[in-house]
Amino acid sequence: MTSVHASPATGAAAPAEAPAAADAPALVTEAVARATTVAALRAAGVPDDDARDVAAALTETSLRGIDTHGLRLLPQYLTELEQGIATARPAITVVRDSGAAVMLDADGALGVVAGLAAARIAAERARAHGVAAVGVRNSNHFGAASVYSRHLAAQGLVGIVTTSAASRVAPFSGTTPLYGTNPLSFAAADGGDEFALDMATSQVCFGEIKERRKHGRALDAGWATDADGRPATDPEDAHALSPLGGYKGQGLAMVATLLGAVMTGSPADWHLEHIGESAPGRSRQVGHFLICLDPAAFGGAESFAAGFADLVTTTRQTRPGADATQPVQVPGDPQGRSAEQRSADGIPLDPHTASAFAALAALHGIGAGT
Repeated sequence: MTSVHASPATGAAAPAEAPAAADAPALVTEAVARATTVAALRAAGVPDDDARDVAAALTETSLRGIDTHGLRLLPQYLTELEQGIATARPAITVVRDSGAAVMLDADGALGVVAGLAAARIAAERARAHGVAAVGVRNSNHFGAASVYSRHLAAQGLVGIVTTSAASRVAPFSGTTPLYGTNPLSFAAADGGDEFALDMATSQVCFGEIKERRKHGRALDAGWATDADGRPATDPEDAHALSPLGGYKGQGLAMVATLLGAVMTGSPADWHLEHIGESAPGRSRQVGHFLICLDPAAFGGAESFAAGFADLVTTTRQTRPGADATQPVQVPGDPQGRSAEQRSADGIPLDPHTASAFAALAALHGIGAGT
């Protein structure tokens, strides 16, 4: 993995076969997805450990059904490495360190590399202090925020993660996109069970708007507004995304911006360039913020385990409503089921991503049996 250094500054076969039917997605196995991603990143100059970390993050995210933040990001990440937006071998530095609070400069790292470096420090410091907060500046898109919160949860800790993001969402009653679809992720786990919330602060991600445009499908009510702030159902009229739950979603988006951008000294969302639209030669200046809590420092590990089991079990056992089509779930349950299914059946890829992976697999001699 990329090391973190103290700074003197302020303290052959394609992975997916042709679909059997015109609308059926191409499928790639988990093993081929990981191997192809690792090989492509290594060829771009990324060290082995970092390449494996990024491959694991993107593959796991796609396994969990979060396709917008999974394998489809690999071609974009490779482009950013080629254009010097992302640094293949960054010198991530600690610029401030007060024990439980640490501030990192990512040196333009791939966001996954920076995010995991922060998560590892957060886990170490939380065990020492009970709580830790790690900020990151000078980074890039880091994929799904749950990659980092779940990394902490898997160690018996509680992870809270957010990041800045280029503006897509207008404030409630406003017309101008100011905030990103800034995610908030909370994760905890015990005894093999998991709570993993990873939510945007907008009604829907912008990728869904682009998909609706591509296929000429109307938007759902409340997803977006036009340039005058009126509800938009024609995807071509969508000027800004709507905040989740009106003014409450705006508040959550501002919390994410306050932590991810303001707290880390990074540019506000409306100053960031969108992924795929960045000028070559410099990072996108994305900021991340991670908080880690050690249950042992509060009510105690045993108390936490009992309370966690009670929380998730009681929630799942709640009787569904008369019109419900599925049982009551805990955040992360649908993603867990997706991971089980896709591990067995393969990961579906959209045509653009399938084509890119086929080319990369062929280039690096990775076969379907990898």
